[in-house]
Amino acid sequence: MKKKLFYLVLTVLFVLSYSTSALAKPMSPEEIHFNSIITDGHSDTMSNVVDSSTWLPKVDIGKDTPFEVDIPKLQAGGLNVPFFAAYTSGYYNNTPRSISRTLALINALYWTEKNNPDTFKISTSLKEIEKTVHAGKIAAVPTIEGAYSMDEENAIELLHQYRDLGIKEIGFNWNYSNALGEGANREYNDPNRTPSEGGLTDLGAEVAKEMNKLGMVIDVSHMAESTFWDVIQVSKAPIAASHSGVKAIKDHQRNLSDDQLKALKENGGVINIVFYPAFLTNKPNTYITDVVDHIDHVVNLIGIDHVGLGSDYDGATLPEDLPNVSYLPKLTEELVDRGYTKQDIEKILGKNMLRVLKEVEKAAEHNPANVGKGPTIKPEYQMGEIIQDRTPLLSAKVTTEKGAKIDANSFRVIVDGIPYTPAFDKKTSTISLELNEGLKERFHVVTFEAANKAGKVTRETRIFYIND
Repeated sequence: MKKKLFYLVLTVLFVLSYSTSALAKPMSPEEIHFNSIITDGHSDTMSNVVDSSTWLPKVDIGKDTPFEVDIPKLQAGGLNVPFFAAYTSGYYNNTPRSISRTLALINALYWTEKNNPDTFKISTSLKEIEKTVHAGKIAAVPTIEGAYSMDEENAIELLHQYRDLGIKEIGFNWNYSNALGEGANREYNDPNRTPSEGGLTDLGAEVAKEMNKLGMVIDVSHMAESTFWDVIQVSKAPIAASHSGVKAIKDHQRNLSDDQLKALKENGGVINIVFYPAFLTNKPNTYITDVVDHIDHVVNLIGIDHVGLGSDYDGATLPEDLPNVSYLPKLTEELVDRGYTKQDIEKILGKNMLRVLKEVEKAAEHNPANVGKGPTIKPEYQMGEIIQDRTPLLSAKVTTEKGAKIDANSFRVIVDGIPYTPAFDKKTSTISLELNEGLKERFHVVTFEAANKAGKVTRETRIFYIND
């Protein structure tokens, strides 16, 4: 009897062992890819969405397009967290135009969301990203490439307006130097390409510190190396290179040296490897293998936790076997072929960048100034509204249904980073501002701010377009 029981136990253990082995069958590259949250640190697609003359949104990427990124291609490629850049190289000595261009591309992202509510949602926090992806939608993360819209007069207030609009990451430069710091080209974008020197300016340091407080990621791609090192010293939160390569493989001003990569590790940040052939190799033809060579170098030098993807879709040429985002699963196949584990691949595809977002948000001053808990503000204009007047009456109703009364002394209206004290009509509970001087350019951003007697603040921010 004991002998029979012994063999029965052995048989059960063998069956359980076999079943467990079968269940533990390794996932295929396709399964790993489409079961991962995949982030892409940089896409210039919104530049293609807007009209080249008016800068108003024109092309709906909810349908098939000739672009490297549209919603059908994102779905086919499994990319569910693209970072969309509002890019400008800057208009020298013309801050209003740089503001207008930046806002045009942010507005295009909101327009894309409005046209595709079932598949596409702007997501500006880790919690929102995870919720959006879980719902089966594309989680679009708004960013800025080239902070040429910021100067000594408007920087901090405009930064807060950008945060209101959902901007999660800002790259101070696009190669050219500006009021925040020196760009990779080490020159200004004036007609003479005047040489620049130095790294982060005092204003740039102030903006970096304020971004830490607001939970916004500092993007070091396109910075001069001197500016990078200054940011490393100033930032108390992890930083990101949104789309860069490895200088040890391809010696290019846009790539990071091994010393920079080691500093990035100490900072807790991430380098998102760019797909642009000019930053990857000197060979005449470029392939996915060249992208993964850069990933390998980063992993071997500073570990698996500090590397991700930063394509530069719709802003650059691409490898031969990666012509658009729908081909992205091939990159996962290459990672599997090189022996990366499922856990490692998940980190490269997205978890590393999401971890940076989490740590940046954790380091922020949560709900600074109690924003979002005060009176109800209803602006007259909707997001992206087109108006006909360069001296528009900017107005909003301010009400409170319960709790502390409205503090009439708290009212502010901020236009393009410049704060004003508005008029207040107590009968209609309306705050309003009419500017004495006509607004230049087409796109503008207005913020209405009010607090109650308990000090709780509410802000409502809108982009509008002047079509006179």
